[in-house]
Amino acid sequence: MTPSWVAPPESYRTIETDDFQAFLKHHQNHQTEPLEILEDSFVCEKPYSEPMKVSYFKATNGREKFVVKKFRTRIDEPLTYQLIHGDYSLTLLRLEIKPKEIIGQLGRELKSPPLPRPKVEAFLKLLRQVLKTVDIENLERIPEDSPHPLEVYYKMDEVSLAYLLRNCRSIFEGQEYKEIETFILHHKEDGVLLLKATYEIQISEIVKSKKKMIPATQGLEERRYVEKK
Repeated sequence: MTPSWVAPPESYRTIETDDFQAFLKHHQNHQTEPLEILEDSFVCEKPYSEPMKVSYFKATNGREKFVVKKFRTRIDEPLTYQLIHGDYSLTLLRLEIKPKEIIGQLGRELKSPPLPRPKVEAFLKLLRQVLKTVDIENLERIPEDSPHPLEVYYKMDEVSLAYLLRNCRSIFEGQEYKEIETFILHHKEDGVLLLKATYEIQISEIVKSKKKMIPATQGLEERRYVEKK
């Protein structure tokens, strides 16, 4: 049975366009060259499903490397590609826990009796203290699906995990400690105790001769052409 909030398939229609010939006609008096896209270099600033997102990928003509910025200013306009001499990098903005998810999961698993609220808050405070001790370069990335390309999940390293368990003894004792220990070990790799890292895109541009903005559409996804200067 289809949920009421899901529209039936017939209410959607995909219209494919290929403006490659129009692109060539627009630049028929310009010298062009093919660019090869570098594998796994695509990144964007908003969720993948956002049609107005700004995206970047790296490309080369065999001699130089470029960053290609892909965007549109209106939903009904074709995509525009801007060639940038330079590179991009991802800079860490913040590393955080998921408090709402942790509280919810604790309530579902430790409910006979439930943990007192002060102890839950003390546990969250301890987790935030763990964040101050970790080196993200030593953390293992988890291939967890995320709707946002700049959000990455990591699991705690063994040193941080040992620090967490050791300090939990100052908050919990007896059966409570056994339950919180089981909770931590169960969720440390693929659950609510994953650490969430948020990154931002930093563009490093090499100033050269000014480049024109070249309109393009998704029909050009298989092969990009840029105007040579």
